[in-house]
Amino acid sequence: MTHVLHRQIGHRYPVAESARGIFIRDADGKDYIDATGGAAVSCLGHGHPDVIAAMKAQLDRLDYAHTSFFTTRVAEELGDDLIAHAPKGISHVYFVSGGSEAVEAALKMARQYFVEKGEPQRRHFIARRQSYHGNTLGALAVGGNEWRRRQFAPLLIETQHVSPCYEYRGKREDETPEAYGERLARELEAKIEELGPDTVIAFVAETVGGATSGCITPVPGYFKRIREICDRHGILLILDEVMCGMGRTGTLHACEQEGIAPDLMAIAKGLGGGYAPIGAVLVGAKVFDAFATGSGLFQHGHTYLGHPLACAAALAVQRVIRRDNLLAHVRMKGQRLKDRLRHRFANHHHVGDIRGRGLFQAIELVADRASKEPFDPKLKVHARVKQEAMARGLMTYPMGGTIDGARGDHVMLAPPFIVDDAAIDAIVERLGDAVDAALAATS
Repeated sequence: MTHVLHRQIGHRYPVAESARGIFIRDADGKDYIDATGGAAVSCLGHGHPDVIAAMKAQLDRLDYAHTSFFTTRVAEELGDDLIAHAPKGISHVYFVSGGSEAVEAALKMARQYFVEKGEPQRRHFIARRQSYHGNTLGALAVGGNEWRRRQFAPLLIETQHVSPCYEYRGKREDETPEAYGERLARELEAKIEELGPDTVIAFVAETVGGATSGCITPVPGYFKRIREICDRHGILLILDEVMCGMGRTGTLHACEQEGIAPDLMAIAKGLGGGYAPIGAVLVGAKVFDAFATGSGLFQHGHTYLGHPLACAAALAVQRVIRRDNLLAHVRMKGQRLKDRLRHRFANHHHVGDIRGRGLFQAIELVADRASKEPFDPKLKVHARVKQEAMARGLMTYPMGGTIDGARGDHVMLAPPFIVDDAAIDAIVERLGDAVDAALAATS
């Protein structure tokens, strides 16, 4: 009997009792390798002493101060830290409590930017199919996760969607990756022309696709063309790096590897490493300047903006990442994870693609490898894999609807940045066994 409305009613969840490093232990004493950091959150693993000490010290000084009355030293320090390492052109940071809030705030900032500039006719957001930007209504509207959107569609603002950069399924055999990216860029430009360039607010995209599509990476040159198109039409570029950012792909910001900078960027998850709920919008100077020289405010707000405890946790997490050179570790261990996945699954009859960057990797499961035909959605292969993995003491992030919201299955891995070789080997071994057991149960 539970009075908690759990995500899945009727499912019996194990009780998480304690955690240390990359392991979570349940109330029965069983250990699980947290191979996804929850939802790509626990970048330092669990129970890091430096972060816990920083949080305790902050509570001894100040627990809470509402941002309509005060700023706090720790929020200012975190803001300075983030801007010192931000992409070019980013000048300010706006703190929230998570990824959906960050995306929601970014959308409102983008709209207000054009109002402040005297262009109130701009009303369209363009995003990509098979994307995920959060569960609040604005974020859900720009997101392209069809099954999440479906029942709430009458409540969502009108948005436009173009094709994702999904090389495994979208690139034609006669195309180079660069030509495929150019085709996608032309599709975006055609959509802008269709709507009218002076009616479009922003293009919204995950730099590396997250849970909906399973770590799909952009082809070379894609985002440079997107940036050029946005600039030419005076449209803002909003990047969602809630899941793929803050070191997950091997650089602090995933867009560094694309050679571009956004106008607004949503971050969360790895920002605070799960020690406290925190997210943020990194704000470009031109957006901030429009507010500063216009109304003098951003018309938005939440009760827990810049919460001192969350800011203290995030600041400690970021300092540990730099001190321990963990971004280099992510790149090195990410390559080992990819290599081990390829060794285990490269010749697997039901693994069609292995993809990702850094410690952000996924496999896509298929019924037929030659044709790329997905499994029947009724089989719920992704759910079977999760069940089999949990039975083996492994936390994975499987998802269905990879292709179009209904068809397709993938399994995502996003282990903590502190993962070592032995743990990577154990993760892949247990995942391989779980996939094989799940598929055997479908036959």
